[in-house]
Amino acid sequence: MKIGKLPEPVLIRSVLKQVKHRREEVLVGPAVGQDCAALEVGEDEVLVMSTDPITGTAKDLGHHSIHITANDLAAAGADPVGVMLTVMLPDTVEEPEIRKMMQDAEETCEKLHMEILGGHTEITNVVKQPLISVTGVGKMKKENLRTVSQIRPDQDIIVTKWIGLEATTILAKEKEEELKKRFPAVLVDTAKDFDQYLSVVPESRIAVKHGVSSMHDITEGGVFGAFWEMASGAGVGLEVDLKKIPIRQETVEICNYFGVNPYQIMSSGSMMIAADDGHELVRKLEQAGIHAVVVGRTNSGNDRILRNGEDVRYLDKPQPDELYKVMG
Repeated sequence: MKIGKLPEPVLIRSVLKQVKHRREEVLVGPAVGQDCAALEVGEDEVLVMSTDPITGTAKDLGHHSIHITANDLAAAGADPVGVMLTVMLPDTVEEPEIRKMMQDAEETCEKLHMEILGGHTEITNVVKQPLISVTGVGKMKKENLRTVSQIRPDQDIIVTKWIGLEATTILAKEKEEELKKRFPAVLVDTAKDFDQYLSVVPESRIAVKHGVSSMHDITEGGVFGAFWEMASGAGVGLEVDLKKIPIRQETVEICNYFGVNPYQIMSSGSMMIAADDGHELVRKLEQAGIHAVVVGRTNSGNDRILRNGEDVRYLDKPQPDELYKVMG
């Protein structure tokens, strides 16, 4: 099989359909487009859990692993509490690298008021580069739980910040020397600093207060993959204006250089939101200093339509993330 997420038919057929046993306190279980599980532990208290293997980059792995997991929890409407880390390292790793990785993870946790709860660390010849598998835990009131199934027809679709932030910062750091031979140093340095935008926790809190239906952190597969997962998981159609999708010029330039599609590349730091009054939510986000755009609407059909001026095309099923073409 190709590197990346399992194709959706395989995921449904060989993974999701094999998970059958249920417990009544589990409010949200495995499903397409659903990144977190939710368990009712009290009269009005819900624990939310997510899990992610961080494989896209070896640099800044500690920072990335915490942000990506916190974003999944925030997209469910939860307040991120802590993480469990399973760290798998090749035998070429040196102790200072391990210390730096954990210092970075701890620094990011402190900024997000999270705690490293425990985990497991080992040296193994199974991996070629450091890999962190993160289990995140969050909590919330039951009324704040947001799932993809809550999306309805005739709602606005909002995209926050800019797509491709995660992949752009990874490429700028991993390929810095090569890129600086092609572009001005200021462009590459600006792209490296895109990691400052990776957290979607702030927009999640604003969106929950606004009363949105659902939130989805745009990760592997990029914004096109997120559109498909959101529509498929909710059972709705959608129509999106391609020209309205926010993207930084640095992302355009770097993706063009490597010959990859910025709409199908890792985009942590950008949140997709479904809401009844998207323009009012955009106003609130902009007031908080968070760029956001209404890019389309859901509908009662089955088609996922992309408009680009007079051109109209249908969204394809999610493809392997474009970052693997460069980093594979």
